[in-house]
Amino acid sequence: MDKLKKVLSGQDVGGDTEDPGVLERANQATTLAWGKRVKGFLVCFILGLFMSLLSTFMVWIPGFGLAVFVVFYTVGNICVLAR
Repeated sequence: MDKLKKVLSGQDVGGDTEDPGVLERANQATTLAWGKRVKGFLVCFILGLFMSLLSTFMVWIPGFGLAVFVVFYTVGNICVLAR
């Protein structure tokens, strides 16, 4: 309980070197290099733009064009927002 009080009050600055805290382990597991972040951004952005542009051409397909438009446009927007 004392350790929890120290962590919540901000007094546990260094922590134990043997047993890193939950936040430290999560930070180490999820950090990406700057180059990988930029590459991920570019892939998501370009893929999202491509899907959105492709959806506008699919709307003119007779019969099922509107349903295909909705799917491609939604997936494209999700990709762009996922960056």
